[in-house]
Amino acid sequence: MSFTSIVFYVLSVILIFASFRVVTAKNPVHAALYLVLAFFTAAGHWILLEAEFLAITLVLVYVGAVMVLFLFVVMMLDIDIEKLRQGFWQHFPLAATISLVMMGEMALILSSPQAGLSTYPAQAARSASFSNIRELGLQIYTQYLYPFELASVVLLLAIVSAIALTMRKRKDSKFIDPSVQIAVKAADRMRIVKMVAEPVEVVAEPAADDQPRA
Repeated sequence: MSFTSIVFYVLSVILIFASFRVVTAKNPVHAALYLVLAFFTAAGHWILLEAEFLAITLVLVYVGAVMVLFLFVVMMLDIDIEKLRQGFWQHFPLAATISLVMMGEMALILSSPQAGLSTYPAQAARSASFSNIRELGLQIYTQYLYPFELASVVLLLAIVSAIALTMRKRKDSKFIDPSVQIAVKAADRMRIVKMVAEPVEVVAEPAADDQPRA
C-alpha cells in the first residue's frame, strides 16, 4: 500500500468520526467544531486528488464563512437541546444501519480497479501550465452540465422550502402581498389637490443706520 493510500484511509477515518460526532455531540458548539474538522479533512481529500482550488474553496467558504455564521446563530439563539434530542436514540439504529450500508458501498467502489486509487501514484505528473480551475470548468460545463443544472435546481428548491417552512404570520408584523403591490395604480396612491395661494405679508427690516449703537 502506497503512502497516498495510507493518508487517504487515515483522512477517511477522521472524517467518519467527525461526522458521527457532529450528530451525537450534546453541545451544539462542539458539534460545529467537529463539523469544522470534517471540512478540513474533506479538503485533505481534495488535495490528494490534486484539486487544490476545491480544497481552498472548501476551507475559505465553509470554514471561514458558513461555520462562523453557524456559531453566531447557535450562540445567539436560546435552543432547548433536550427537546431537540428527544427520540434520538429511538431512531439511532436505523440511521446507523443506513450509514454502514453507505460506507460499505463506498468501500466497494473505492476498492474496485475502476476507481484508480491503487494506480494513483503511477499517474503521469501534471505539467507546469496545468490549471485545475480550467479543468473543473470544462468538466462541469461539458461532461457534467446536466447534473450540475439539476443540482442547482435541487438547491433552489431547498432554499424555497426552507423559507416556506419557517415563514410564520405574526400579528405584530406587517405583511406585504406582492400581488396587491403589483395591482396598485398611481391614482390609488397619489391625489393632486389644487389649493389657492395665500398672499404673504412681507415685513420690512430696519435699515442698518436706524439700528441703535452701543
